[in-house]
Amino acid sequence: MNRLLASAVIALGALGISGASHAETALVALGHDYTFPNKLEGFPSKLSDFPGLSINSFTTSDHVKLTYWEAGKGKPLVFVPGWSANGAEYINVMYLLSQHYRVIVLDPRNQGLSQHVEYGGRISRFGMDLKELGDHLKLKKATYAGWSMGASVIWSYIDLFGTAGIDKAVFVDEPVSIYSHDDWSEQERLDAGGTTTSAERMVAGFTKGAPLNALVTDLRPWERAMAKDSPYFVNSEAFASAFVKTDPDAISRVLFDHVTNDWRDVIQHKIDVPVAIFSGDYSNNLPSQRWIQKTVPGAKLFVYTKEEQGDHFLMFKNPIKFTSDLRAFLEQ
Repeated sequence: MNRLLASAVIALGALGISGASHAETALVALGHDYTFPNKLEGFPSKLSDFPGLSINSFTTSDHVKLTYWEAGKGKPLVFVPGWSANGAEYINVMYLLSQHYRVIVLDPRNQGLSQHVEYGGRISRFGMDLKELGDHLKLKKATYAGWSMGASVIWSYIDLFGTAGIDKAVFVDEPVSIYSHDDWSEQERLDAGGTTTSAERMVAGFTKGAPLNALVTDLRPWERAMAKDSPYFVNSEAFASAFVKTDPDAISRVLFDHVTNDWRDVIQHKIDVPVAIFSGDYSNNLPSQRWIQKTVPGAKLFVYTKEEQGDHFLMFKNPIKFTSDLRAFLEQ
């Protein structure tokens, strides 16, 4: 799952997000500059130090305005954030990768700067939204990278539309099935990454503040989100929190559907493009990531150590290593 202290939507009108035909610089769209808490060599000190960053939007076939962040030129690289997450959290990753690629980060419906609606709260609809983003941008082929629930959105996209529009795929630390079935063996649970037998209790804990324990869900992401042990992570989280506010009701709409999906059949039978998987020693998802590597022919697995910030947030806590490893995979 994605971080639980996530941000959701500021009113689009207040931000001045434009229509599909016109992109605005992030500085204009967000209304003012921003100074990051930590000054880090090789990274922007202020939002205005990243002049190539733009924020745009398009309208889906079911009339929802979705926002996406974009920077750089070259081969397209599309990121799909996890549950409750948003493009602002990718500021460091985008800054590094936009020097080599056209980098796009979609704010899923009900998340980030995208519109709040009471419908479409299913991973299948999120997969359709991703397809429609590619159509809007006229992407004949792109690399798609999903973090946490974002990986599930890509699996849904592949299930619905195949891989004709996908050059390569990247999955960052997402279980194949969060829901653990009663009749599974322990090995099946580990391979799938199951962490709960009560989707209702898990969802209530994530969205309503109901009590959680290790028998209800994996608590490691909570613990690692609270560990502000990376100045890169502190910067991106602070930036996201400054411009995006949480609407618990909005972000809760997709969560039950997300928790109860089992993607083993898609991974076993429908992925025929080069795949990279990222996880780490701090993540309880690692056994399931090894199963994906074993199951998808030729898949490459990157396992980060604890010293390398190998947890659910590795791409934000260690963006230099992540973007270096990702580029090596993309350039193969």
